[in-house]
Amino acid sequence: MKKGITKKVLKIIGRLLLGILVVFLAFLIIVKIWNEIAMSHEKELLEDHPGEFVEIDGRNMNIYVEGDGDHTIVFMSGWGTESPIYDFRPLYSKLSDDYKCVVIEKFGYGFSDEIDGERDFDTILRQDREALEKMGIEGPFILCPHSLSGFEATLWAQKYPEEVEAIVGLDMSSANYAGLAEIKEGFAQKTAITVNKIVRFSGINRFLMSISEFDETYTDEDVKQYTALACKNLSNDTVCRENDAISGVIEEINAADLPSTPTLQFISTYGSNYEYWKSTHQELVDASTFGKLIELDCGHYLHQFESERIAEEMKDFIEEGVRFL
Repeated sequence: MKKGITKKVLKIIGRLLLGILVVFLAFLIIVKIWNEIAMSHEKELLEDHPGEFVEIDGRNMNIYVEGDGDHTIVFMSGWGTESPIYDFRPLYSKLSDDYKCVVIEKFGYGFSDEIDGERDFDTILRQDREALEKMGIEGPFILCPHSLSGFEATLWAQKYPEEVEAIVGLDMSSANYAGLAEIKEGFAQKTAITVNKIVRFSGINRFLMSISEFDETYTDEDVKQYTALACKNLSNDTVCRENDAISGVIEEINAADLPSTPTLQFISTYGSNYEYWKSTHQELVDASTFGKLIELDCGHYLHQFESERIAEEMKDFIEEGVRFL
């Protein structure tokens, strides 16, 4: 009797699990179809975009310019940021009355094309410099890198110091952080990339996105464009190949002295190894002719959480350090 009951229970559980699996697969298929239809309609939506295309290596790179002034601030996005123009808006909108603000959308980011080939940081730096030159945007620049773009900004200051007026780091990656390459190229990062690719392919990210993620500075049209870009760009192949070049750029940067370029370093206190993270950024500050480190009690995307504070500190830094800049 007991065996019969056990078999019935297992049979019921098996059917229940099968039913859940079928429903889940049906859900994924519906979301996939919905996403493909939406993306086909969004192609036209993305044609009219903020910024201007410039041809680099035969492909279109998007550069956005807002404001004017004696100093030019170049915003450089963190790894995988789907839309740098919209991502940085809370910050540059508070600076463009006083300075020329430029947002570079590297290949694979924002409205720029995806491209084939290696994505080593020397290539990225060359392409970004060429794009600014073709746009008629002259240095020296105040580089404002977020996260992984810190490598490019440091390399820029080492190789072309005359072009870099200052570096304002937004929780930027630092090559003197021992073990960072292993973290960026490790199992956890590769797993996250794989998950992101699955999410993008299936269209689940569209389903998960919420209007509550955006503040009041974004219009409904902005949100639609951002959503389209997020669904198109999340962990695309062009972006992911940057990960393969991290060890190389760290070795290249560490083979030379840290730049003496004036620097203002904002760092997030949220990291698990925060004290060491802080010490590596303090080294950048100590190596500079005019440096300052500011800790912010918020997440990694500092400019999204503390744009008002960051903008005011940047203005003070530029004015205070004008004799160095």
